[in-house]
Amino acid sequence: MRKRLFEIIESAQESDRLSNVYDIFMMVVIFVSLVPLAFKRETSLFLAIDRISVVIFIIDYLLRLCTADFKVKRKKISFLLYPFTPMAILDLLCIVPSISFISNTFKIFKVFRLFRTMRVLRIFKAVRYSKSLALIHNVLKKQKRPLLTVAGFAVIYIIISALVVFNIEPDTFGNFFDAIYWATVSLTTMGYGDISPVTPFGRAVTILSSLLGIAVIALPSGIITAGFMTELNETLQENDCTLPEKTGDEIKENG
Repeated sequence: MRKRLFEIIESAQESDRLSNVYDIFMMVVIFVSLVPLAFKRETSLFLAIDRISVVIFIIDYLLRLCTADFKVKRKKISFLLYPFTPMAILDLLCIVPSISFISNTFKIFKVFRLFRTMRVLRIFKAVRYSKSLALIHNVLKKQKRPLLTVAGFAVIYIIISALVVFNIEPDTFGNFFDAIYWATVSLTTMGYGDISPVTPFGRAVTILSSLLGIAVIALPSGIITAGFMTELNETLQENDCTLPEKTGDEIKENG
């Protein structure tokens, strides 16, 4: 009985219709529970949605706790270890914000419910998109070092330019975080304009940061594109090698 329950709530198989239905149901509940977050006013309908959804989340959490030994596979100690697993902690964070006396303080934690929908991706594990996701994963894995190098360079430049402009224009930037925000926006060439230097030297730093940002933003795109094309060509070559070669007679017949 518990084994079947675990299969329904955790191990969604293509042939297991009930398990797939459960995953889809939970996805719908998760997205519906996020609807009140898009509004400032709390109505009776939104309150009902929150209460019903949190009851469903609690039942789901308890069901997973009752079948923890099938998940953790550590016999009886599994029931003690499961609450400390990443997904169990995330489940708990989805429930805690709905407790009335801390609802307002930890309301932002309700956004964590969105991440629970990642479980539903199990339904699509056997479809064609899995090959594409594996291809992208291989590209990111192989290009990890150059991507980290570019990211490190960007972080260092943001900190340095923020320090420079913060000391040049202390009246424009109320604190160092504002300078970090400005440097990030300038580096990504987004340019919101809500915080901007007013002195000539400060504007010169902004120009330099924006020009450098074009190169920094373009580098990861080029690295990923080149890696993707290389990985795609290797995959196509491997597939071609696995195809059986046609004999001369077969070629004549096809001709």
